[in-house]
Amino acid sequence: MIFEKTRAFMKKLGLPESDAWDLPTSGKTFPDGAHWRSEVPTVNSAEAMRALVETAKKVYKHNINRVDDTYGIMRHTRQEIKEYIAIAKDYGVELNFSVGPRATYDTGATVLSPQGVRVGYRLRGMEQLVRAIEDVKRAVDLGVRGIIVYDEGMLWVLDEMRKAGELPANLHIKLSAHMGACNPASFKLFERLGADSINPIRDLQLPMIAALRQAVSVPIDLHTDNPPASGGFIRTYEAPEMVRIASPVYLKSGNSAVSAHGIITNANDGRNMAAQCAIVKEIMERYFPEAKQSEPGQPDMAIPE
Repeated sequence: MIFEKTRAFMKKLGLPESDAWDLPTSGKTFPDGAHWRSEVPTVNSAEAMRALVETAKKVYKHNINRVDDTYGIMRHTRQEIKEYIAIAKDYGVELNFSVGPRATYDTGATVLSPQGVRVGYRLRGMEQLVRAIEDVKRAVDLGVRGIIVYDEGMLWVLDEMRKAGELPANLHIKLSAHMGACNPASFKLFERLGADSINPIRDLQLPMIAALRQAVSVPIDLHTDNPPASGGFIRTYEAPEMVRIASPVYLKSGNSAVSAHGIITNANDGRNMAAQCAIVKEIMERYFPEAKQSEPGQPDMAIPE
């Protein structure tokens, strides 16, 4: 193998020396001993959430473990956030809300330029950071205990506030795929900054994913399908291997049923996303039946209070 000296230094840093071409089995699990959980992003209305979890449970006999709003806390009324929370409590589902102030909602034009793809959803200026923290506080005060973060600086600040008691100790901080994390070094950095789970970019191949697991202990959030606006790929048949090599894993499913991330979703979207999640469950049971899915309401989940 070439580049031996550099690879040896990576090993000293606690990083893998290369992508894990041998696809080793992870061996790690969630605290309850489970290997995977079912996650659905772009659940951007309480109506969509209710249709999703009810359809999944009653029609497909499948439990959704985690739901992500990607519209933004500041785009929802207090009443709608409370509706989300009530559904999450009823079904034992983790609930993550995206921070509202971020680049696409700012007055700056950079995000709309060709350079915008490099900026991502990061926060522009100190005032936007302060406002974003206030958005988190608004959700937390209503009982939300899961936050999706798009800015590494904000990740660090939220973790420091959590340590200082300014935010609840049981607040879960999830790093969005829009952060662009895509290698073991960035994963290790984000884990150190306080991320409780990390979503890599959506198109990493299996050896790359296996190498991520060798660098961190936190759960990894992996897309099994995407809407057309995010590439449109469907990796359903890779789900068993994703779980085997990277557990504990959140399998993010259902968004191939909608046109894009961040749109307002309705009850029909929720039902369609539930169907796609059921397909992933079927594939898991057929090809990796020994892998355990978490039951609803585990103590370590970001279930609202």
